[in-house]
Amino acid sequence: MLEINMFSSADKVKGQGVGSVYLDLIKMLKKDFPNSFNITLNKFKKADVTHYHTIDLIFYFSTFFKKRRGRRIGYVHFVPDTLEGSLDLPWLVRIIFYRYVVLFYKRMDHLVVVNPSFILELEKLGIPAEKITYIPNFVSSKTFYEREEVEKAQIREKKNIAKDQFLVLGAGQIQERKGIDDFVKLAEENPELQFVWAGGFSFGKMTSGYERYKKIYENPPANLIFTGIIPREELSEYYNIATLFLLPSYNELFPMCILEAYSCGTPVMLRDLELYHSIIENDYIAASDGVHMSQLLKKLKNSPTELIYYKEQAKLASKKYSEQNLSRVWYDFYNEQAQLYSYHVQSE
Repeated sequence: MLEINMFSSADKVKGQGVGSVYLDLIKMLKKDFPNSFNITLNKFKKADVTHYHTIDLIFYFSTFFKKRRGRRIGYVHFVPDTLEGSLDLPWLVRIIFYRYVVLFYKRMDHLVVVNPSFILELEKLGIPAEKITYIPNFVSSKTFYEREEVEKAQIREKKNIAKDQFLVLGAGQIQERKGIDDFVKLAEENPELQFVWAGGFSFGKMTSGYERYKKIYENPPANLIFTGIIPREELSEYYNIATLFLLPSYNELFPMCILEAYSCGTPVMLRDLELYHSIIENDYIAASDGVHMSQLLKKLKNSPTELIYYKEQAKLASKKYSEQNLSRVWYDFYNEQAQLYSYHVQSE
């Protein structure tokens, strides 16, 4: 039985996808491979594989005890460029932090990225491609699944949303990088539609543009609801009653919210970022900018037949990135990494 230790503080901050990825992975491994893996969490113990989900300083120091850590695996949920527009840090702190991120990644024996486009970004930072593996995110189908029409109607009634109301849902932290300004403007330009943004300020006043967004959050347009940070079960309800999921982000890796929407059978519209092309091309409605998004919303409101096609694409995409498909991928990956560690130990 392989000893796998997870290092993570992701679940301490509510409302961020990194925590969801971490928790879902642990649940899957314990459920599918109880006799193959012994999973421990944040234990400074000897392991065959140590998987670092977050880059805490204490975790960085632990990497120097290589014989106790076994094979050191780093999960890449961001690179320095993707943090722009997320956190408001003094320039000197930002420079130091960005350098630390790269230093942390270089301490790893191997990295896992959730989007293949970031392999090139890591290479630019001096990390060879042979030390990087692409394994996409997945979501738990027990939490995120399509409800029956009767239940959807009940959820809409509970949330005081009319049965035939066109509902546009966005999700994630409220920050500039997520395109929240465009989302608010879309609500103002389309008063006949109902907009909901599920998420809040996970990092409080450190959030870039916090004061400005806090004012918008407290005084939104009449047809825009900010839910704040909500439990995943309630978020699943919103996906199910949404006519369309819209994420206007400028910079992403592979947002969990897209997979969550797919898993609930919800059509998806995205700002057409190049990084999406290698993972979900043709599975979403592509919009070039905020103006284009508004045009598409008006078109879909008046002629919603196109949504039927993208609802089917959502279902197909959810199968591709399902827990069942990726379970074996992680099993093979951990075993391969443990074997590499054993080989290196025997060679020393």
